[in-house]
Amino acid sequence: MKLPFSIPNLVTSIRIIFIPVLVIVFYLFPLEWRYIASACVFTVAALSDWLDGYLARKLGQMTPFGAFLDPVADKLIVAVALVLLVEVHASAILAVPAIVIVGREIVVSALREWMAQYSEMRSVAVSVLGKIKTTFQMIAITLLLAGGPSQENLIVIIGYILLYAAAVLTLWSMYQYLKLAWPDLSSGMRND
Repeated sequence: MKLPFSIPNLVTSIRIIFIPVLVIVFYLFPLEWRYIASACVFTVAALSDWLDGYLARKLGQMTPFGAFLDPVADKLIVAVALVLLVEVHASAILAVPAIVIVGREIVVSALREWMAQYSEMRSVAVSVLGKIKTTFQMIAITLLLAGGPSQENLIVIIGYILLYAAAVLTLWSMYQYLKLAWPDLSSGMRND
């Protein structure tokens, strides 16, 4: 089986490699450096998300493998970073938006899989709202990683605000997905 290697897919693969690097830096760096170092690792990973998409379009190297791998890499690194942050902050203030974001990703991933098999709508394009949500989410996580566990730090407060904004946009985008799929989802109910 020939693997679809391309520069954008290589960049995406590097983002996946950054996941264990993030965890190692977060836990093994000295306490005074681990938060800033973790934020730097996450920032490089977040920027690689933009870079792989840009390169795929610019070089004409958009592949089915890349279309699969890119969102997987994004969701994995975001979920891992949120788990690390929930542990450090040990607060419902952070746990609630983290649960909303991770829960939405599970619901939407399952919905996309279902739509690919059973719905007349085989896919849904990424919206501007989704890009704004992702931007808020990436900036929030970077700020929260950099700010450490202090909830009085201005950087952390801004991170919380952006994470809550991302969580609200996350719920809205999930609603949009469900609304699009609802006619197909509910068709079996009408026949019962």
